Amino acid sequence: MTEKEKMIQGKPYQAFGDELFQERQYAKELLYQCNTLPPTEVTQRHDLLKKLLGKVGENLYVEPPFRCDYGYNIAVGNNFYANYNCTILDCAPVTIGNNVMLAPNVSVFTAGHPVHYKPRNAGWEHALPITIGNNVWIGGGAIINPGVSIGDNTVIGSGSVVTKDIPANVVAVGNPCRVIRKITDEERTAYFHDLER
Repeated sequence: MTEKEKMIQGKPYQAFGDELFQERQYAKELLYQCNTLPPTEVTQRHDLLKKLLGKVGENLYVEPPFRCDYGYNIAVGNNFYANYNCTILDCAPVTIGNNVMLAPNVSVFTAGHPVHYKPRNAGWEHALPITIGNNVWIGGGAIINPGVSIGDNTVIGSGSVVTKDIPANVVAVGNPCRVIRKITDEERTAYFHDLER
């Protein structure tokens, strides 16, 4: 079994072998091009992201700079928006639903390292998949940790560190991130009173 196969399957693996190193280098080349384009080159930037990412829905918009490890482990649905400084360490699959918004400085980390220093110093790591449902908004500076799922229609507050699964239809905040309340139908027009119900 190759190190890449181990990585994808969530088994311990060595990240600095030739195959994975070359794949990260390829991603860095595309990201360098993407992140250094003039602001007016929106179509070219999106074309590069579509080449890099594993699956892309309609209406992708990612503000540069954007960083990821491989790209091919990232699947995003329709109407995806990521603000400045988004980082996705996609050593395991990252699945993002439709209508998801990421505020500035959101970090999505599938990668993990051993707690004990000896295997960590020997270069071992592992990765666990992350799933973000439909209609999710993740506030600025939030960190999503390995193996986490976030349910549909949920809001993650700014600065939160998500260490456990978060259910659908809630507002969750803090470090560690925890549910503080459900989202109600009354909130549909709380800020925009002239919207149709």
